[in-house]
Amino acid sequence: MKRQATISRKTKETQITATVDLDGSGAFDVKTGIGFLDHMLEQLARHSMIDITLKAAGDLHIDFHHTAEDTGIVLGQAVAEALGDKKGITRYADVHLPMDDTLTRVAVDVSGRPYLVWKVEFSKPKVGEMDTELFREWFQAFAQNARITLHVENLYGENNHHIAETCYKGLARALRRAVEPDPRQAGRVPSTKGTLAG
Repeated sequence: MKRQATISRKTKETQITATVDLDGSGAFDVKTGIGFLDHMLEQLARHSMIDITLKAAGDLHIDFHHTAEDTGIVLGQAVAEALGDKKGITRYADVHLPMDDTLTRVAVDVSGRPYLVWKVEFSKPKVGEMDTELFREWFQAFAQNARITLHVENLYGENNHHIAETCYKGLARALRRAVEPDPRQAGRVPSTKGTLAG
């Protein structure tokens, strides 16, 4: 069964199309118009082994908020659709992701119940041209629309680039393990309720 999906979203603020393949090789083709966000989504693809193609046209002349949030919405919806009924997946995963001075912990439950815990602080208002406050907006939008429980905590770090990057790489590594088939599940939904629909 192919675990792939394509989602398109068009509003007065953004126009976005994303395709994901959960069983890919980490290939990416990402163009949001926000250089640092492109870099983060490329890291997400490469380290999750989820193929991601995403094209976004947004109202960047206003600011980056709508484009950043809406890419999280569309990618989250694509992941949720590609997961289908979630039969046979591992469901839970966590990782401690180091990068030089920085260590970030990310935990995922592909639960069908969206929730974000975000314990990440930045010492500067921007990384590159991207507002650091938009990272939480992206993760919130992704968690809500992928319908996952997601905990992200930066344990320590000085460099704001590294802090942001460990959040995305940590999500990637945890998501990779959580959505992988568990051969011992034998195609069952990993829940005593029999459903992970919420």
